[in-house]
Amino acid sequence: MLDIQDLHVRFRSAPAGKEAVKGISLHMNAGEILGLVGESGSGKTVTAMALAGLLSNAKVELSGHIFFEGLDLLRASRETVRSMRGRDIAVVFQEPMTSMDPVMRIGPQVEEALLVHTDLGPEERRARALQAMADAELPDPETVYRKYPHELSGGMLQRAMVAAAIISEPKLLICDEPTTALDVTIQEGILNLLKKINREKGTGILFISHNLHVVRKLCTRVAVMCQGELLEEGPVDQVFYHPQADYTKGLIAAIPTRRKRG
Repeated sequence: MLDIQDLHVRFRSAPAGKEAVKGISLHMNAGEILGLVGESGSGKTVTAMALAGLLSNAKVELSGHIFFEGLDLLRASRETVRSMRGRDIAVVFQEPMTSMDPVMRIGPQVEEALLVHTDLGPEERRARALQAMADAELPDPETVYRKYPHELSGGMLQRAMVAAAIISEPKLLICDEPTTALDVTIQEGILNLLKKINREKGTGILFISHNLHVVRKLCTRVAVMCQGELLEEGPVDQVFYHPQADYTKGLIAAIPTRRKRG
């Protein structure tokens, strides 16, 4: 479904030769949950934003190839990429409170992809939005539909963002650290929700995180990035139990356990 080949990303404001992503190559199968891990500044979010077409050509230089179902997104027209964003490729961002419009009710924000990409009427969009919120396990979707973002808890708001992302049944869902700002019990609920979406709808998920424990629990494969480079990738158990890169070994060694002090 997804094949990234020799992707380079450089911000035009950066010094010559300084790249945020340094020629990475990565593939993802349909219906797969792939974890992309690394510390802050490793280039994982920039990679995802390049894939979603959310990097402005005025601010970045892009080279390489990003094939999505055979179409090279880096060479497709802006109109083609725009028509796919929100329909075939959707994104769940890290901070729902800052990602959603604070002066719009939840319902219209969940419906937005349908408004842009379909000819459905208001009642049909509302029905689809209520179903998406129910699929995202939001309690009492009718009430939530009429609320504003500040009236929801962090966990409910993140579920509303998931509902907005899955309403058009995308083939690829990019989740950029969607559980970082949530407490552990809410985290668990969001991870279970993503598993359910993957299992029931066959949606491929690119899950970006620095939390190896979460990645190990959710993903089938994992890719490790550091300073814009892809250091290794493979099945989750292979990377966790037999890491090849020293950086990966350090990340795994840093995972807290009951046997470690400090």
